Amino acid sequence: MEIKRFLDKVASNAPTPGGGSASALAGALSASLVAMVAGLSLKKEKGMEKEMRETKRKALIIQKRLFRAIREDASSFEAVIKAFRLPRATERARSHRVKEIQKAYQKAALTPQLVCEQTVQLLEYSKFLIMKGNPNAVSDAGVAAFLADAALAGGLLNIGINLAPITEKPFLKKMRLLMQGWAKRRNILMEGVLQSFMKI
Repeated sequence: MEIKRFLDKVASNAPTPGGGSASALAGALSASLVAMVAGLSLKKEKGMEKEMRETKRKALIIQKRLFRAIREDASSFEAVIKAFRLPRATERARSHRVKEIQKAYQKAALTPQLVCEQTVQLLEYSKFLIMKGNPNAVSDAGVAAFLADAALAGGLLNIGINLAPITEKPFLKKMRLLMQGWAKRRNILMEGVLQSFMKI
């Protein structure tokens, strides 16, 4: 989607695309910057060519995945809205509607889960590039880190809001454990990023 059109759609009164899609976009931008800084570091940082080439390759894979997630997040929430609009005139219809709503919310939690998984990786790459990458592009690596952090925070928020109506305990337990792990890793990585900037 052309960026101006996307921004206009986010700013509209429509519920999608919303915060989940915006988080995925922030992550995709972070991945693009990681790829750029790794590319700029290929010739500049002698002895690090293999690491920089691999970082760029992985960042571009993440970029493509998060770009797809922009649309996927909107689609998954549209499925939630559709489930809420199912008929409920009979007991059987009401039971079916409840089941479909539960399934839709569980599915809606999967895209922000992907965003969290991928942006944790981007934080790792950003920290590496701040420390070892081209010093002339250190601010770009920093922006990549902050965008990844925002995307990760958004992913956690969106998982949380989608978990609220879910009643299936094993699913809730699994997702909450994952969220705790990502939040802990996020704090450690961002502390490292900020400390790295203090040394520049």
